[in-house]
This record gives sequence, C-alpha cells and structure tokens, in this order.
Amino acid sequence: MTNHLSQMLQRIEASPTTAMTDRATALREAGRDIISLSVGEPDFATPCHVIQAAKDALDAGATKYTPVTGTMALKKAACLHFQRDLGIATDPSRVIISAGGKQALFEAIVATVSAGDEVIVPSPWWVSYPQMVRFAGGSVVPLVTHAHRNFRFDPGDVEALITPATQWLMLNSPGNPTGAVYPPEMLLGIAEVLRRHPRVMVLSDDIYAPLNYSNEPHATLANLCPDLATRICTVSGVSKSHAMTGFRIGVATGPAWLIEAMGTLQSNSSGNPAAVSQAAAVAAFEGPQEFLIEWREIFRRRRDLVVARINAVPGLSTPVPDGAFYCFIDATPLMDRFGGDDNQLALHLLEHGVAVVAASAFGGSNGFRISFATSEDVLQEALHRISKALQ
Repeated sequence: MTNHLSQMLQRIEASPTTAMTDRATALREAGRDIISLSVGEPDFATPCHVIQAAKDALDAGATKYTPVTGTMALKKAACLHFQRDLGIATDPSRVIISAGGKQALFEAIVATVSAGDEVIVPSPWWVSYPQMVRFAGGSVVPLVTHAHRNFRFDPGDVEALITPATQWLMLNSPGNPTGAVYPPEMLLGIAEVLRRHPRVMVLSDDIYAPLNYSNEPHATLANLCPDLATRICTVSGVSKSHAMTGFRIGVATGPAWLIEAMGTLQSNSSGNPAAVSQAAAVAAFEGPQEFLIEWREIFRRRRDLVVARINAVPGLSTPVPDGAFYCFIDATPLMDRFGGDDNQLALHLLEHGVAVVAASAFGGSNGFRISFATSEDVLQEALHRISKALQ
C-alpha cells in the first residue's frame, strides 16, 4: 500500500521511553519477570482529597465539554500554583490548561517554529523536545552538557549558539533525564545573555519543581527576571508532583499572544482537557501540599540508594542528581562489550530482567537512564540484576 505519511510525521520517531516501557510490559504479559525502570511515573497513590474531588465532580455531572483552554476554576488554581510554588505572578488570561505538560510544550513549539528556525536544547534532553522541534520543521541546536559539571552549562555556552534564526532556548530544571537543577546564579547569567538577544524566547519546563533535593528554593527564570516575562513560557502540571500521570493535566503561562495561539491550536486538535481531570487538578493545587515533604524524603532515600549501588558496579558511574527521579548513568568503560552501542547495552539489561532507556535516546551516549520512582525493595532487586548482568 502507498505510504501516505505526511512530511511532518516522517521527521519524528516514537518516544524511546514509551517504546521500552511497552516492550517491558509485553514481556511481562508473556510471563517474563521484568522490572521496569524506564518510565517516569511516581509509584505513590494519588492523594485522597484529589480522588474525592474527582468523584464529587462526576456526581455533580462533570462529564460535558468545558472551555477549550480550561475552566476558570482551574486557571485560578493554576495561578495560585505558579505564584506559591514557582514565584510567578500571572492571571487566568495568560494561563492555558492542556492534556498534560507535553501537550503544552508541543503547542508552544508548533505555534511558533517554522522551517529554518532554530531551538537551543541542552543535552542530554527529554526525548520529546527534539521531536517537537523537528515536527514543526525547525532545527535542534544541541547545548552539550557533562556529568562532571552536574549537567549544567555556562551562559556563554548559550550565547555561542545563538544565531539570527534562534527562536527558543529550552530549559528543564529539575531535569529529565539527568536530575540537573539550575541554581539562581546560572539563570541570572542566562538572563544577561537573553537581554542582548531580544528575539530569543525561553520555554521553561518546571514540571519537576516540587522534587528538588538541593535544600534551596526552586529557581525559575520568570520569577528571577520579571522583565523577561513577555519572552518566557513556563510549563508545569500535577503529573509528577501529585502522582496524577493518568489524569493528563498540564498548565502553562506566558505572554498573552502565545497563550492565545496555543489555544487556537488546541481548539482544532484535542479540544478541552477532561472535565473530571480538571476538577481533580483544582483540588491538587488548592488542597494540602504537606505530603510532598514526605514524598521528597522518600525519593531522596531512593536516590541515595541508587547512586551508591550504581557507583559500586565496575564500569558504571553517575553523579548525584539534585532533583526529579532519574539517574543518568555512564557506562563508557563497558561499551566495547556492546560494540559501542548503548541500545545493545539496554537490550542486554532487558534480557536480565531490567528495562532501562539507552542514553542515546536522550541525545547522550554510552550509558542509560533509570527512574527511581519505585519502591526500595524493587530498586534493590533491579540493581542486583544490573550488577549481575554486567559482571
């Protein structure tokens, strides 16, 4: 049959993280004992008050269309979240509710990037960032970072990559897949560069902001530099912070013209996010937040366990991530055994019962990413299998 795929779709590939997760699921369904450390999904139960809000909303008839860009109740709750948790003052007219943070990021890129435009993306990067840019016809400009610097970069590294075609700089702190956290002084240096290049906008993915282990307040560019607010789109949500991945709710704030453009795109694609999910997200933002203190400490213990065990395996090393729930692991000394292909390394570990994602999927090389968003007992067994597989 003739291939009728569009040119836009032919520019991108399926997400490697979901592909590995699907593969692990298929093996489990076939009877294999597989531990999946490939997906970034908290194993905690969604807070009870959020579940109750969803039930109450259904009982009240929240099964119909809502405004395309979200209910006013959730936009106001999102404004509370942006102010309280990120230090960003905004108003409902500059907020859009999407079906997950990924949709908001996609809409911002597709609404603004055309053929010939460039987007600077720190690498290793979340797998979907470059795919979104390529789908829109733009070019990805990698800003390469390294483990020995905790995957941070100098503001001068950004300036060296800016050209007249640069449309966006993408920031993700705490970051996926590295767990990197950008301190205020680094962001202030980036702001100085941006002031010299007024055409460049910033797409700031702050979805992991509540999962910061540095004991310092979360820093984000729109809070530190309000004079640049008209050039910054900040994306957040409830998936990671409130264990609500399946609810599919993201929130974004930025300049009014961009939020309007994103809404136009959403109105012609997905329409409104699910009404019941929006009601649950209101409860997530407006309800108790104290449980996050306990969750952070559990994640911190898991992180410390994984870092210690990984660094004890000959040939593996990882820095201590300051946020999120990932370790980005270097396996360079072992790569000759796998022909220099970290996909083969990932498949080898899968054969030994652990699903991970190759570093090359994130624009890195010679290693893999694991998620520690699962119990310590499961992590202990997974790390034992990894160690045994690489002996």
